[in-house]
Amino acid sequence: MCGILAIIGKGKDEELVKTLSKRMSHRGPDESDLHLTANGHILSHERLSIIDLHSGRQPIKGTKTAYMVHNGEIYNHQQLRETVLKHHTFRTKSDSEVIVHLYEEFGYDFLDKLDGDFAFVVVDGDDFIAGRDPMGVKPLYYGLDERGRIYFASEMKPIADQCKTFATFPPGHFYTPKTGFVKYYRPEYEDHTSAVQDLNLSLIRETLTEATRKRLMSDVPIGVLLSGGLDSSLTSSIAARLLAAEGKTLHSFSIGLDKSAPDAVAARKVAAFLGTEHHEVHFTIEQGIEILEKLIWHLETYDVTSVRASTPMYFLSKAITDKGIKVVLSGEGADEIFGGYLYFRNAPSTEDFQKETIERVQKLFTADLLRADKSTMAHGLEARVPFLDKAFLDMAMTIKAVEKQPKTYDGVEKYILRKAFDTPEQPYLPDEVLWRQKEQFSDGVGYSWIDTLIEYCASKVTDGQLETAAERFPYNTPTTKEAYFYRDIFHKHYPQLSAAQTVRKWIPKWQENQDPSGRANAAHVKADTDIAKTGITI
Repeated sequence: MCGILAIIGKGKDEELVKTLSKRMSHRGPDESDLHLTANGHILSHERLSIIDLHSGRQPIKGTKTAYMVHNGEIYNHQQLRETVLKHHTFRTKSDSEVIVHLYEEFGYDFLDKLDGDFAFVVVDGDDFIAGRDPMGVKPLYYGLDERGRIYFASEMKPIADQCKTFATFPPGHFYTPKTGFVKYYRPEYEDHTSAVQDLNLSLIRETLTEATRKRLMSDVPIGVLLSGGLDSSLTSSIAARLLAAEGKTLHSFSIGLDKSAPDAVAARKVAAFLGTEHHEVHFTIEQGIEILEKLIWHLETYDVTSVRASTPMYFLSKAITDKGIKVVLSGEGADEIFGGYLYFRNAPSTEDFQKETIERVQKLFTADLLRADKSTMAHGLEARVPFLDKAFLDMAMTIKAVEKQPKTYDGVEKYILRKAFDTPEQPYLPDEVLWRQKEQFSDGVGYSWIDTLIEYCASKVTDGQLETAAERFPYNTPTTKEAYFYRDIFHKHYPQLSAAQTVRKWIPKWQENQDPSGRANAAHVKADTDIAKTGITI
């Protein structure tokens, strides 16, 4: 995991590029390197050392003339070294190095051979290729300056004031000067009619276990983000089993406003059940409000859901890195794959349900994945997401949609995922956690977090400001005082229209109250709390 910056085109001052790259030094606190190619292009890298701690520094040179920078992890790098790249000579043991060798072996046609999460740029003379992983687990932006130079970067910070236009690099694509953007990831499940597979509970269990096993690849200690919800608890349980087989103990981490927070209570039960070394972190609402500006600078978004949920994740990430841990597993993706959000139970038809799961998976890079990456990498922590493993997605997304629908099983969301791990002979989780109702992360840390946040933002934005919001923010105009407050902070750091256009707002469907809190849905066990009564829209 790291931060990359590549500038294709001559004439950019090296010292300036170093300064630009350092804007995201939080992504790679271990070392910083820059290479100026013979043709005048620049590759810069901020490194977080996880694989090959001593010789894996970047940019990495291939066996010929190509250089490469990469952010992420390639989980099948050893397999590639032993098969299609067995006749290549490698300079390092880094998983990243296989990318430049694949380019030398196959030209542009190699991204479907990678199993991992990645954003990279390979430069060879005046030719180059940039690519991003299928789901967008790793962030990447691209832009063009006034002299026609092309920029690629892990975050907007290095390029926003350098480029006249810039945008989010689309997941599942690569770009070359000869081809333009090419969509290389074309999974069967993108066609909603492909969801015809019979339910196989053991296959769900086996495939998620393998996805988790891959993501334990590391030369440094690994922990788990344990909210006490179903998704993080399952990945924690699987990881704990796999590590126990190697005689290792898993470190688990949870956060809440206090010990009585819904997530904190559930996480303690799971940790005790699994025998993890558990660490519980608390933050105050005042601390959360105090870091909002810094947080939005890190997140590079004004999406309400992302800001709400990233605040506790930001504090938790700092506590984890303070313990010396650089990698954690996280549960992102399960709600989108299995229709886990409470609004899914209101889907008007099975077809609508399936289409919504597909859209939510495709848009993860604008919301949960952005939050998971940038709130953790603010402190040099890498988050890995087993639920978004390609093999697991191919299997889970093509299960018959009716099998996933909550109404099919008395309104229990993610029923088939729960059932797959309901194994009384060797239980994965306590029953009360395995069958716990969906609680969105920003709610689970303590209901007063969002309620007080809404009140605070309302006190900082006047009625007049909100009424004239369209004049100041004609694109994606905020419609609540909370949304206006976040947009105002974002605009201070990223005033460009291109920056505003990278953001997508997360809004639940099929419910009257469009506040993104899970408590806004009538099905929530505490739906009579204030947030469910407001009827506001975002």
